Amino acid sequence: MTPFVIEPTWAEPLESLRDTPVGKSVVESRALYAGAVWDVRSDSVDLGDGQTVRREFVVHTGAVGVLALDDDDRVLLIRQYRHPVGMMLWEPVAGLLDMADESPRDGAARELVEEAGLVADEWHTLVDFETSPGGSSETIRMYLARNLRPAPGGRPEGSGEERDLPLVWIPLEQVVAKVLAGDFTCPTTVVGALAALAHREAGWRSLRPALDPWPGRAHVVQTGRARRQDSVKPPLGG
Repeated sequence: MTPFVIEPTWAEPLESLRDTPVGKSVVESRALYAGAVWDVRSDSVDLGDGQTVRREFVVHTGAVGVLALDDDDRVLLIRQYRHPVGMMLWEPVAGLLDMADESPRDGAARELVEEAGLVADEWHTLVDFETSPGGSSETIRMYLARNLRPAPGGRPEGSGEERDLPLVWIPLEQVVAKVLAGDFTCPTTVVGALAALAHREAGWRSLRPALDPWPGRAHVVQTGRARRQDSVKPPLGG
């Protein structure tokens, strides 16, 4: 049998592995579309090895998600229509980081009130991830929210897809089972539930503080890959 060899072999210890920002030179950048929520851009990138490639991607604001967990370890999920896939998805509270000067943690708390009518007294960083790094600059931080109570005034009236948001409290183990069965496919549901189960099995000791640094997001913002939080633009030519 011919051995399968990956070249070049990475020589550093496995413990040192982590995703790291790099500074590839952008030779040319062109705006292809400016939308109400996100943009599309085309960059010519010098890879540093004699190659220059053109890559098109969605310039995203970034987002936060909230895995709200009650005292019985039940997860709050809401049912929302997602037009790009034409599906009603069961997902945690989530929203765009589209408010200027609002921290991700504050944005998550705002979304928890707006979509579920809840506030939480205990917040931790659950997990960070990029939803589609080959085609979008979207970065997401999932928070774990516990010690929940009703928000003063309840949930405000929503609009559009957020006018009607049926909700359910479902045991964490059942959420994970439905993820593995393919019943729940929203990325914040998949990633959030699996991360929460892993943290719980570690006795919650692996949770990070709510204000833990978010280097991936910082890099995306600092290099101009994120949609400005204070910009709402019409489509090009519109």
